Amino acid sequence: MTWIDDHRQSEQFASDAALAYRRGDELAARALYVKAAEAEQNALLQLDATKARTRGVTAVSVVSLWFKAGDYTKAEQLAYSHLSAADIPAFARSELRSLVQAIWTEDAKHQAGVSFLPGQVYVSVRGGEVITGGAPLDLVMDKVQTIQSIFYRTIEEAKSMPLRKRGGPNREIQEACRPWLFQAPPGSYQFSVAIQEPVQKDFFNEDTRPAAIAERFLDILRATASGEAEQLNPLVPDQGYRATFLKLARNLAPTGKLFEELQLRTAGTGSPVSLSPESRRQISASLKAEQPQAKPSVEQTEVVLRGTLRALDLDKDFIDVASEGASYHIVGLKDALDDVIGPMVNRLVIVRALRSSNTNMVQFVDIELDE
Repeated sequence: MTWIDDHRQSEQFASDAALAYRRGDELAARALYVKAAEAEQNALLQLDATKARTRGVTAVSVVSLWFKAGDYTKAEQLAYSHLSAADIPAFARSELRSLVQAIWTEDAKHQAGVSFLPGQVYVSVRGGEVITGGAPLDLVMDKVQTIQSIFYRTIEEAKSMPLRKRGGPNREIQEACRPWLFQAPPGSYQFSVAIQEPVQKDFFNEDTRPAAIAERFLDILRATASGEAEQLNPLVPDQGYRATFLKLARNLAPTGKLFEELQLRTAGTGSPVSLSPESRRQISASLKAEQPQAKPSVEQTEVVLRGTLRALDLDKDFIDVASEGASYHIVGLKDALDDVIGPMVNRLVIVRALRSSNTNMVQFVDIELDE
């Protein structure tokens, strides 16, 4: 067989493996990835030394396929052997180093003595103040907290739980499905999130595959970022959950001031989800369509306040915002949720509100972070 024959066979095995993974058949997926890796390894042997770029691409593919097959020892050994070659192209060297780091992460997960659900989510932040391997701490912490909130909400929605309006997820959710943060391969600033496997085997509904939680998490974000109701509505039928996911996704998307793109993906499944400033605008438009606001009365004027969220009491239905040397007491928060608005305290925000000319009362309409 020629290089192209073995390579095409490897691609077919890898495609079948990805389909098996989506079905939740992890054992079949791993077995198919083994066949794909073996075929790609045979393809690599067909190449002579003059085809440096093709050899580099194929070497990365072989290591990646053994990694997806779960044979981390073989993947690491092959990565080191190719990295030691003097003629390995620079791009392949960089990708192989990233794969080695991903292998170390998987080893760390196994050594932790904790089981994780399949399909960890890789998150990368790019552009603006973000550099390779580094990002402002407050930016990273904010995005990590928002991703955790979306994961918990995804699990609650999958379990058909009533929409939680106050406080954090219940103890059962927190103890059963704790998100873990792992270092991910460098390239902008990256990290990965894995969900601890529930000890209670019947934790999820009968029609919910635990392995699909990460996939559903990404599907929901992809649908919210699209700005198209026909994608989100069938996926999340409950209007309250839809609005919650839209608000959390908007908090996740960049404004373009501190960074330019946030990308989320899972290894070996589907296309990544990219959130940009344009995504943020589309999500805001979807929110307005999802929850149309009453028009201002004759005595009211719509205002946009940019300032710092200084105080918050959802039970008493108010927030206080300091803007341009003045303090605004804003009431009527309606369905504002803890995990949406809570992380904004002492942060710069943009508040849309209705100001009454005769009483100076300011009524809440919407709030979002202003990076």
